[in-house]
Amino acid sequence: MLIFGLRETSDSWGDSLQLWWEHSRAKFAHIRRLVIYLDNGPNNNGSRTQFLKRMVQLADWSGLEIRLVYYPPYHSKYNPVERCWSALERKWNGLLLNSASFVLRCARRMTWSGQSPEVLELEDRDYPNGVKLTRKQMKPWEARLERSPALPKYDITIKPLKPVAAVH
Repeated sequence: MLIFGLRETSDSWGDSLQLWWEHSRAKFAHIRRLVIYLDNGPNNNGSRTQFLKRMVQLADWSGLEIRLVYYPPYHSKYNPVERCWSALERKWNGLLLNSASFVLRCARRMTWSGQSPEVLELEDRDYPNGVKLTRKQMKPWEARLERSPALPKYDITIKPLKPVAAVH
């Protein structure tokens, strides 16, 4: 599934994941834990305060345990989503991407490994860059993060305050 917004920020990541879960939760009702593989980019890394706050909020909102697993620097080539983006970039190679609707049409027509993605669109919203929390503001959010002793920057688990009820 591809989700497009106007600007990539920690908040657009949070909103995109929430939109995806709203759209997908019925299909994945049995899921209790969501593992998200990330590339350690500037808007989603394991020290990005606003991103981590949004992931704690997502865990609480969804009731899912969320595990953030980061590829080491310069290893994003092993991330399958990067290959999907590569297919999308080949699809629009040489095209003038002059409107969001055109980009969305291209994304909806692409295929990767024989499948077409579901494409969702975030509402047209201004996401400010550089939103950060102070150490004091971050303290309660950081307390919710379970960092791996062996790889604290690359493996973070967040447990929801109220887990999803089991499906019978």
